[in-house]
Amino acid sequence: MKDNTPLIILGAGGHAKVLIDALLASSAVIAGIVDPDPALVGTKVLGIPVLGGDDIVNEYPSSEIRLVNGLGSVGHPLRRKQLFDQFKQMGYTFATVVHPSAVIARDVVLGEGVQVMAGAIIQPGCRIGSNVIINTKASIDHDSIIGDHAHIAPGVTLSGTVMVGSTSHIGTGATIIQGISIGTVCLVAAGAVVISDVPDGRTVVGVPAKVVQI
Repeated sequence: MKDNTPLIILGAGGHAKVLIDALLASSAVIAGIVDPDPALVGTKVLGIPVLGGDDIVNEYPSSEIRLVNGLGSVGHPLRRKQLFDQFKQMGYTFATVVHPSAVIARDVVLGEGVQVMAGAIIQPGCRIGSNVIINTKASIDHDSIIGDHAHIAPGVTLSGTVMVGSTSHIGTGATIIQGISIGTVCLVAAGAVVISDVPDGRTVVGVPAKVVQI
C-alpha cells in the first residue's frame, strides 16, 4: 500500500533536487525542504518551498511526517550518516525513494531511507543497507550486499556477490568485478576497476585499482 505520509527533505542542494524529481514522479506528498542556509528560506526547488533550518523538523511530530536525506556525498559519506543518525535518535523515520524507471528484482531487500535513482538496476538476492544511495544508472548484480550509508555513484557497475562496507563511496563509473569485498569507510575513485579486495579505510584509484595514501 502506498504511504502518503508527508515528506520533509533535508537539504536543498543538487542531490535533493534529484530526489524531489523522483518523488514528484511517484506522486509523493512533499511538505517542504529544510536547509541550514538562511539565504535559501522562502526559495523553491522544483516548486517545493524551503521552510527554514533543520529545527523546523521539530515542529512536526515524528508520527506525522517522514524524512528524506537530501544530503549527497563526495568522498566518504560521513556527514550524510551523521544527519541520518541525528534524526533517528530524535525518533523520526526516513522514507525510501525509488525512481519509477529503476529496475529492482522482487526479492531485493531495501533498508530504511534507501534512495534508488533513475535507471538504476538491482538484481536478485541483493541486500541494500539503510541510508544508501544507488545513484543514476548504477548496476548492482546478483547477491551483492551494500552496507549502511554507502554511496554507489552514477554509472557504477558491481558484478555478482560484491560486498561494499558501511559508509564507503564507490565513485562515478567505477567497476568492481565479481566476488570482491570493499571494506568500511573506503573510497573507490571514479573510473577505477577493482579486481582485488579492499581493506577498511583505504582509498583505491586506477585500472587496475591500487591503494594510495591520502
